[in-house]
Formats: sequence, C-alpha cells, structure tokens
Amino acid sequence: MEINIWSDIRCPFCYIGKRKFEAALVNFPHKDQITVNWKCFELDPSIETKPEVDYTEYFMEHKNVDQEGASGMFNHVTAMAREVGLAFNIKDGVIANSLNAHRLLHYAKKEGYAETTKEALLKAQLVDAENIDDKEHLIVLAKAIGMNGDAVREMLNSEDYTYEVRQDELEARNLGINGVPFFVLDHKYGISGAQPTEVFAEALDQAWKKHNEEKLTILPVGETGGSCDVEGNCC
Repeated sequence: MEINIWSDIRCPFCYIGKRKFEAALVNFPHKDQITVNWKCFELDPSIETKPEVDYTEYFMEHKNVDQEGASGMFNHVTAMAREVGLAFNIKDGVIANSLNAHRLLHYAKKEGYAETTKEALLKAQLVDAENIDDKEHLIVLAKAIGMNGDAVREMLNSEDYTYEVRQDELEARNLGINGVPFFVLDHKYGISGAQPTEVFAEALDQAWKKHNEEKLTILPVGETGGSCDVEGNCC
C-alpha cells in the first residue's frame, strides 16, 4: 500500500507531522508492506533567499504581528516539536527558497536516499538553522548521506528535477491540497496536518482494511477459457 506525503522543507508542522506519522507506522503490523513517497510542495515558491535578514523581523513583517506575537508562535511550535523529540530553532532560521532542496530530494529518490535526505533537509532548516538554498551546503549534506558530491553539484547547477517538483505541486492542486503536511493513503484517503499519532494509527488500520477488501477477487469458473502466463506459456 502506498502513502504519499506532500510537505515543504520550510514547514515546521511538516517535521512534527513526519515524527507523529512515523510513530504510528513503526507499530503498524503491516509496515513492511507500506511504501512511503515524499512529494514536494512549496508554501511560497516566490520567496527570495535572504540569509542576512533576521528571521523574527521577517516573520513579523509578513505575518503582520508584533515581536510578542511572533515569539508566542515560535514558542508554541517549538513546544509541539519538543513533544516528539525535536529541538527547533525557529528564531535563528534562514529565509531561503526551498526549490533546490526539493530538487535534491527528487535526485535522492533516484539514488535510493529519499528518506534520509528528507530527514536531513528538515533538520537543516528547522533545527540547525542552515541555508537550504545554499548549493555548497546541499552538496555537503548529500555527501554525508552517501551521495556523490560531484554528481549532486552537476545536478544543482542544472535545471534537473525542477519539472518533477512542479509535477508534484500540480498533482497536489488537482487533489485540492492547499496546505501541508498532507498525507494520502492508498490514493484514496487524505489526512491534513500534523495529527496525533493515534489518528495516523487509526487511519492506517482503516486504509489497510479497505485496501485488502478491494483487491481483485478471482471468480470460480470452468476450465474452458484459454490464457497465457508471464513466461509466455499459453494453454
């Protein structure tokens, strides 16, 4: 059974939701038969990378809140993160466009490093307060995971995987997804937001039950019908 998860690397609730979903999945009895696909979603594709700008001031300006309001929001999400073992550092974050990071994620899928790359990118943005649009930093991150640094540099200096990122976002729009994280179980059941682990656990159980109920049933028939198998044998 497939589970597609749309998220943005800049989104704190996406990291929290990832942890809560993982906690449900680890106890799911059929977890070995689950395939998780990470889908890209840019909350603000037009955002300009500005590592020199103070994150709190930027947040205050764009959310139209004062410093007390910004601090309250940061403290709230940081407390939520702490509950799932994450040490967020929101106030020191870097204002960065996430397209290059999403492109790296698609490259990592091809190389077999999707899960570790997704985790590393979220940590870089939300815990380590690093610039996820800095190509040299992304290369170092990829090499630490096990990817070829020269190949990653070549990819980042091209337009490769931009199309794939846009296709993920187009798919999200077609599904009516306008916020992240968003989880789609078995291409049928959607869950929005960083829900409690119990909600994810129940959804997994329900989706798995439906998934198996809706499998093709072979009807008992006579032996007169001919057929061919995958080896090319026909009878």
